[in-house]
Order: sequence, then structure tokens, then C-alpha cells
Amino acid sequence: MAEVIYTKNAPDAIGPYSQAIKVNGLVFTSGQIAIDPATGNVESTTIEGQTEQVMKNLKNLLEAAGTSLEKAVKTVCFLADMNDFAAFNEIYGKYFTGKPARSCVAVKTLPKNVLCEVEVIAEY
Repeated sequence: MAEVIYTKNAPDAIGPYSQAIKVNGLVFTSGQIAIDPATGNVESTTIEGQTEQVMKNLKNLLEAAGTSLEKAVKTVCFLADMNDFAAFNEIYGKYFTGKPARSCVAVKTLPKNVLCEVEVIAEY
């Protein structure tokens, strides 16, 4: 049976979805954007600052589910501009040291006009 995961240490869902779902040994996170859960705002306008916030949100969400970034098996990354790939990748690599499988695509627009969004599948 699926378990809904919620933490105040990651942004509240901005639509009809859960922050994450835990089922059959895996945690599936919804895409996380650079919203600071303390303020509810996007606090940075740079890809570096936004990527750091996304990684913190994912770390907190996975910890609430009883797992960690180290147990990630797959990520899906969305960038508003593929020219930000190198800067995004540098910060991403600091957090995902286990090198999970990954897709990274450029999209036209992301929620709240952020520069990146990342979702994770992790073991627990």
C-alpha cells in the first residue's frame, strides 16, 4: 500500500499532488523547485542558488521518507535553459555522489518561472 510523505522542510505541493509517495521499497518524489519552505518564495535568481535550494528540498523530503540522496536510483532534471547545464551539473554532483541514472532535458517554462526542477526515485 502506498504511503503519502509530507514534511514542512520541503515546499508544500502547489497543486493536487503529494510531495512524495513511498511504495514497494521505493520513494517517488514530485518535482522539487527552488522554493524555500520557510518563506514559500523563490529566494534566488541564479541557477546555482536555485539548484542548491532544490537539492536541500530533495534531501529533506527523502529524509522524511526514511531514505537519503545516497539511495537515489534515478533522477529526472528539467532546465529552463540548457546553457545552465554545466553550473547545474556541478552542484548536482555534490549532492548525488552515488551517480544515479538520470535524464536531463530543457523545457520551455517551469512552475513559478524557476530555472530548474528535479524529481527523484530512491530506495528506502
